[in-house]
Amino acid sequence: MNQQHLRLAALIGAAMALACPLQARAAADDLVIRTMGPVSYVCGGVAEDERQALAAREKDFNIGILFTQGAAGEFLSDVAVKLVRDEQEVATFRAAGPRCLIRAPEGSYNIEATYNGQARSIKVSTGTRNAQLRW
Repeated sequence: MNQQHLRLAALIGAAMALACPLQARAAADDLVIRTMGPVSYVCGGVAEDERQALAAREKDFNIGILFTQGAAGEFLSDVAVKLVRDEQEVATFRAAGPRCLIRAPEGSYNIEATYNGQARSIKVSTGTRNAQLRW
């Protein structure tokens, strides 16, 4: 390899090294907090950088839930979610990833979720950060 090829290879390597953290940061920045009435939520966590971003934000939310399937606990996304309190629907959304963080007024809630036409539900109280629904 001549000097010109070596310089070009070094430049490409440097550009790739810079691009990888930028891509990871961009994916984590895509985690948008949405608000519906008194409830705010953010979902994600398919990729490692999203899981880290969610973990960093967890202190700002008072409910956390994970959606999985099968014995191995494979992550699910595109889950239809309803948050219900005192038989009143408080929020509905589609989970864009397996982990959702929710900020809701203090109290107890039913999380009703549907994936591929199959419904599951779990009762949680604010402060519950590790609820899980498995299909």
